[in-house]
Amino acid sequence: MLATLARNWWAVVLRGVCAILFGLAAFAWPGITLAVLILLWGAYALADGVLAVIWSFMSRGRDSFPWGVFLAGLAAIVAGAFAFLRPGLTAVALLYLVAAWAIVRGIFEIIAAVHLRKEIEHEWLLGLSGLASIVLGGLLLAWPGLGVLAVLWWIGAFAILFGVLTIALGFRLKKLRGRPATRGA
Repeated sequence: MLATLARNWWAVVLRGVCAILFGLAAFAWPGITLAVLILLWGAYALADGVLAVIWSFMSRGRDSFPWGVFLAGLAAIVAGAFAFLRPGLTAVALLYLVAAWAIVRGIFEIIAAVHLRKEIEHEWLLGLSGLASIVLGGLLLAWPGLGVLAVLWWIGAFAILFGVLTIALGFRLKKLRGRPATRGA
């Protein structure tokens, strides 16, 4: 894992830069950022649903009809249409989805940091970004009534912090290119 990360250190840095840019956009244009996120998600859900329904009909002759894929596709179409028709309610639902995503992501980042502790120094950068993810998810779940725009700013702050930590990790990985996978003193 370390060799792959060190070889692709630039991708880790680029990921951090993208996170910082997203965070800055969330602060500069919160209303636009939220509207765009909802509409992009709605468009994705619609496309995903339509493609799932088409696929289910195209594959029906080979085996039994794939009801799971078909029903999931219909649900995605309804969810996508709902995002366009009721963007405010969609924003609240997405808030809970983002909270769950942040907590799960944070847990896996901390697990990855624990595994990397034997291979690199400063693995705490990944662990700290995982902790930041968990804290963000917890805040979103604890105070959803503060408003979706405030939550968007929390997400922006998290994105900037995550971006800075990820860039720092990327440059640490750059220094490890070509080295054996052992932890230095």
